[in-house]
Amino acid sequence: MEPKKKILVTGAAGALAKKVIDKLKKDYKIIAIDFRTKVDLGIPVESYKVDFNKRIFEDVFREHQFDGIIHLGRISAQELNRFTRYNANVIGTRKLFDLARKYNVPKTLVMSTYFVYGASPYNPSLLDETTPLKASELTMDLVDSVELENLSSIYLYKHPELHITVLRPCNIAGPGVRNTFSLLLSEKRSPVLWGFSPLMQFIHIDDMRDAICTAFEKNIPGVYNVAPDDYIGFQDAIKIAGSQRIQIPSVPPSLTEGIARFLKWKSFPPYLINYFKYPVIIDGSLFAKTFGFKPKKTLEDIFTYYRSLK
Repeated sequence: MEPKKKILVTGAAGALAKKVIDKLKKDYKIIAIDFRTKVDLGIPVESYKVDFNKRIFEDVFREHQFDGIIHLGRISAQELNRFTRYNANVIGTRKLFDLARKYNVPKTLVMSTYFVYGASPYNPSLLDETTPLKASELTMDLVDSVELENLSSIYLYKHPELHITVLRPCNIAGPGVRNTFSLLLSEKRSPVLWGFSPLMQFIHIDDMRDAICTAFEKNIPGVYNVAPDDYIGFQDAIKIAGSQRIQIPSVPPSLTEGIARFLKWKSFPPYLINYFKYPVIIDGSLFAKTFGFKPKKTLEDIFTYYRSLK
């Protein structure tokens, strides 16, 4: 029997990575790593706690001849300080790409975020993959996310042998997800900005898992938005998810940010204030057409799950 191909999956502690690993482990030999903690994923998955910028990271590449990388290890702005986050997201990703080149890894998938577009009243109604990334102009807390994307694009075009695919998903939601908007949907009382209800997109974690696995296996390099065609007003989403809306003032911005900091709302970080004001609707048609992808879960499926938590 021919041995299974080996895949390196980063960010193994995250709910999405665990689902991706669970889906692929039957057909591939999975090596899982995480910057934050060692994760027990059961047999036959090998797991490591690895600092991307330490020598041990190369030791993993030296020990295993990888046939592909799924890089889901982007650290969010809520987890670490800017310096540590930048080292992990940008310097660490560059190290990953360099090791992929050194050890001849033939394909790499990188997980980004729609946050890189930036939330602005001047955004076009639909953002496609050619839209400039302006998030770093609006907040320093998203500089590392934009630079990770820029770095991925440089390697994508400068080193085509890596066959890099970059995915920019909309808000991922569902069981186990702990991002900003998922936390808001899960809480009994959620803050919203008075007078604002921007349109938002949500994709179920199971659909995002399938999108990642499909993109990795078909391996068509490029940058792709991942989002369903439907969207909903943010305040409507909070209401349908069964949460009570807590209206807070939107002006002056310093007051809004002060309230968020004083109440220590992890689900309402000050650096994302503009995303609670202005819509950032991404066009997922290129990904859908290229990979033949269509989400199976509806908005109602997502909100039904969050209502069940109340």
